[in-house]
Amino acid sequence: MAVRDTEAARTDGVWKVFEQEAESVQAVRDVSLTIERGEFTALAGPSGSGKTTLLNLIGGLTRPTQGRVWVAGREVSRMSNQELARLRLEEVGFVFQAYNLLPVLTALENAEFPMLLQGVDAEERQARVRGLFARTGMEGLEDRRPGKLSGGQQQRVAVVRAVASRPALVLADEPTANLDSVTSEALLDVMGELNRDLGVTFVFATHDSRVMERSRRVVRMVDGTVRDDEHRS
Repeated sequence: MAVRDTEAARTDGVWKVFEQEAESVQAVRDVSLTIERGEFTALAGPSGSGKTTLLNLIGGLTRPTQGRVWVAGREVSRMSNQELARLRLEEVGFVFQAYNLLPVLTALENAEFPMLLQGVDAEERQARVRGLFARTGMEGLEDRRPGKLSGGQQQRVAVVRAVASRPALVLADEPTANLDSVTSEALLDVMGELNRDLGVTFVFATHDSRVMERSRRVVRMVDGTVRDDEHRS
């Protein structure tokens, strides 16, 4: 199957079945989806709808039981574990609900860590992070460790970390779940600006109405299937 250069990711007939004790749970069922570069898309649905599992399938964090997945033109579903790790490092940025920052590193060191693993030189790493910190209201907080940052500030560091390595797409799993409404709106402003100004592709797994309202595409999931795919201008 030909994959276009304009595609950040694609799934084709993807299933994910989990074996739990004596039963099989079909978390994702026959989902075919294309994410174009530059999209700001929400995978929406209640708990158990399959949205986080689909996000993990796209990001190569879990393998499909059946079907195929591509990221940046490369077929994820047939990669070795080593190839998957490299793909995640080079092509996918992750923003998790729990921030996942390293407590012993400063905000700047956390944000530049994926680029360190990529082999980007120190001057370039710091230039990218400092530029993004200035854009996201984190200027002056570079030397603080996560324990000295608010939840919203920690999530901004996580967003900068995801974006700074210039991946094909950023996958965000419930990024506003632990934030109050004011902080959530501010974070969505930041991600919206990065999407518009830098062309960063964002895909969210969310049940937050604020994220859905901001998204230009909302893919609604129920019981592991796509029930509606709404594109907005």
